[in-house]
Amino acid sequence: MNDISQGLLAALRLIVTFDAELWEISLRSLQVSLTAVIIASAVAMPFGAFLAVQRFKYRRLIISIMNALMGLPPVVVGLIFYILLSRSGPFGVFGLLFTPWAMIIVQIVIITPIIASISHQAMRELWAEYHDLLISLNTSKWQRIKTLIWDGRRNLLTAGLAGFGRAIGEVGAIMIVGGNIEHATRVLTTAIALETGKGDFALALGLGFVLIGLALFVNISIHWLSRTERERRW
Repeated sequence: MNDISQGLLAALRLIVTFDAELWEISLRSLQVSLTAVIIASAVAMPFGAFLAVQRFKYRRLIISIMNALMGLPPVVVGLIFYILLSRSGPFGVFGLLFTPWAMIIVQIVIITPIIASISHQAMRELWAEYHDLLISLNTSKWQRIKTLIWDGRRNLLTAGLAGFGRAIGEVGAIMIVGGNIEHATRVLTTAIALETGKGDFALALGLGFVLIGLALFVNISIHWLSRTERERRW
């Protein structure tokens, strides 16, 4: 309990004093995670809707693989991309290793199956309701997908938030490809790991509480904006 109270005090002190390093790593955490979520959602949500609408060979196999990839070990992803992005790797020429973009890439790989799977479940239920109507209107596959995405956007928002929650809390993969470099690739999760390793548990807990608060703030803000949109619509 003493460590927790010290952690709360450390978090309040960092916030109240507008600690420059805290703001820097917090903004970098948001930048990396939100960028990864936006890119992953742009791919995963239409793909989930496509799987709900289209029937083709091996569809069930693809869905099974997608669901299995939700449990993809982040450390393994980080190791694979470390090899791919290293100087001796096939993509080493781009110089992405130990940069925020390397962290964004591994987060995209980790959260895309999560967003796609949740999106597919939501779109499948919506497609069951819209199937007869959209077929009778002789719509194209792309029109059906766009309709499902638009009308199911609040369910897709949940999928995006699930991806964001997974991304903002990631540490293993981004530690490997990012390197936890001060003023370059250090984010809240890697800073927590660093302070824990140094034995500064109060500061580590303080950063942890800031991370929780940041995740809650983003989730509440998006839900509030969604509710505002619904009220305006009515």
